[in-house]
Amino acid sequence: MILAIDTSAGTTVAVVDRDRGVLAERTETDTRRHAEVVGTLIESALAGAGVVPTDLSAVVAGVGPGPYTGLRVGIVAARAFAFGIGRPCLAVASHDAVAFERLSTGAGGSGSVATPSGRLDAPLVVVTDARRREVAWTAYRGLDADGLPVPLDGPTLARPAELDGVLGEAAAWPRTDPDDTAVSAAALGMLAERLFEHGREFAGPAPLYLREPDVTVSAGPKPVGR
Repeated sequence: MILAIDTSAGTTVAVVDRDRGVLAERTETDTRRHAEVVGTLIESALAGAGVVPTDLSAVVAGVGPGPYTGLRVGIVAARAFAFGIGRPCLAVASHDAVAFERLSTGAGGSGSVATPSGRLDAPLVVVTDARRREVAWTAYRGLDADGLPVPLDGPTLARPAELDGVLGEAAAWPRTDPDDTAVSAAALGMLAERLFEHGREFAGPAPLYLREPDVTVSAGPKPVGR
């Protein structure tokens, strides 16, 4: 049983089980309240699933791509919670969760058709809102024989008007609408369960920040003029 947390856009928390599926999911779409709501959503999801923290086998954090401030809230919350209950904290790319959900259900993107899972001929470009008049995208060739997304390129930032030019061969593929593409913690958790099931590697722990923080720590003291 897994607790999944993602704050790459809004804040979403879910409890999932490989055999029983999604036990509970809680979401707050406000992109400015990650720190205020993540603890409450964790508590609510656990209560909704009828489990206690020690019932969990792992905690999974969505590592983006996402903005610096919001993304790190979810990652820190996941790591702290996992440490507190003595369970591993694992990482899954947020775009991978979107691709897994869309391709597994046949939802795809605009212009796509339903296709069975486990095929490599159902490509998809996951496009999410990156703010500042940009989008973040990752291209996937489809799902492999284990039903796991196969990335081709990305994640990368682009301006919407320039997206076709930077996608290369993926420009003709179905893509998600950035104004209507949210990361689901339930999908994040079920993807993690699938990775566990097939003995596949998880993402690296480093967050996939869309940009560096606007405010940085100075490398050293600055001289003060008189």
